[in-house]
Amino acid sequence: MSIGNRLFISVLSVFLVFAATFIIFQHNRESEFKVNLLDARLQDYNGMMIESLPQLHQQTERAIDEYVQKHRLEGLRVTVINRQGNVVYDNMYKDYARTGNHLDRKEVKQARENGNGHDISRLSTTLNHTYFYSATYIPQNGYTLRSALPYNNALSETLKADQHYLWFSLVVMAILVIILYRFVSRLGDNINQLRLFATKADHNESLDTEDLVEFPGDELGEIAERIIKIYKRLQKTKEEQNRLKRQLTQNIAHELKTPVASISGYLETILDNPNINDTTKGQFLQRCYAQAQRLTSLLHDISTLNRLDDAPDMVDFETVDVGAMVASIAKETALQIADRNMRIINQLPHSLKVKGNQSLLYSVFRNLTDNAIAYSGVGTTIKITVHDNGKGFWHFTFSDNGVGVPYEHLPRLFERFYRVDKGRSRKMGGTGLGLAIVKNAVLLHGGTISASNNPNGGLRFDFTLPGEGK
Repeated sequence: MSIGNRLFISVLSVFLVFAATFIIFQHNRESEFKVNLLDARLQDYNGMMIESLPQLHQQTERAIDEYVQKHRLEGLRVTVINRQGNVVYDNMYKDYARTGNHLDRKEVKQARENGNGHDISRLSTTLNHTYFYSATYIPQNGYTLRSALPYNNALSETLKADQHYLWFSLVVMAILVIILYRFVSRLGDNINQLRLFATKADHNESLDTEDLVEFPGDELGEIAERIIKIYKRLQKTKEEQNRLKRQLTQNIAHELKTPVASISGYLETILDNPNINDTTKGQFLQRCYAQAQRLTSLLHDISTLNRLDDAPDMVDFETVDVGAMVASIAKETALQIADRNMRIINQLPHSLKVKGNQSLLYSVFRNLTDNAIAYSGVGTTIKITVHDNGKGFWHFTFSDNGVGVPYEHLPRLFERFYRVDKGRSRKMGGTGLGLAIVKNAVLLHGGTISASNNPNGGLRFDFTLPGEGK
């Protein structure tokens, strides 16, 4: 049995129990109301008779008969009972000696205890007829006045609860059952659609079928559609990631093949020519060493990116003096900068504290510096500035006044192995991973980074890093 049917049966059972309880309660309440209404009518009769005959215990039977005849109701029986429980008057049965003691009658007992009482349907042993009795106690003399109407078909119909509300309740209940069924049916459709979706997703089947998007227009249907859209989006993301991984693997293989081929070629030349002069051999070995260094840098950069991708939670954070770090990088690259007739304007405070990872922060500033040295051009200036963005982060600007980058290449600068000028980049010894490392390191620290061209020429990087205690 489906969950929709189980839910329908469960809710319907609760509803039917409630409806039946309500109908029974209402039926009994209405019956009780009509009984109380009839009892009040007879109590009014008793009260009027007591007011009209205040000395009821002293009245003659003829006087009482005259009052009853004058105020007669069809089939009305009037009985007067003394304090001992004996009948002293009855308009329908005059043999009082045979009526027996009435103290044990329900309506009489209630009247003597509470002032009035009634009994709905009891057979009279003297008249062999069923009556509705209503008794009133007279405390002044201890008498009890009892009036009664025959419990015939007419009275039975009068006391019977009105059946119109019962039919009305049944019609309303049928309408609610239909509404409930339609609601549960729609709920079941949504659940079945989700189950179909889960089955297809589990078996990696196509999710482009129409039945997976036609949900009823309610909240659950909307949620189901969103779940499927999210799943499809994740599938596309997964496919894109797989594509990028394949592309990355191909790029890595291509980048590794170049230095390995160079090293193999130089060594093969040396081995095949044992009589090669020392000067040539030395040049070949230096080139092998340079390619090996490039290969080492490439493997180091790949390792750094893998660490950022696969184990970001294992990166330790500490307080890092970025001002001192950038000053140290400027000293390390002083010879390269001098060779290219460049200069660095470092406007960072000497003691600028950042909360981050020492190694990754060094990679950020060193890669940006190496990138500027390699591609900004001869005689250019590198400028590094910082200001507080007021949101707990330092805003760094790393710019140069060099050749810049064509606009169409800016959005892809941070892609792995992406090069604006592939031939020139390889000649400069770059791995194609420097800016990718910069971006991932900044993101790992919770910052943002963007690249743009300066209005007066040159490339500019804007990025944020968390300040200590901010």
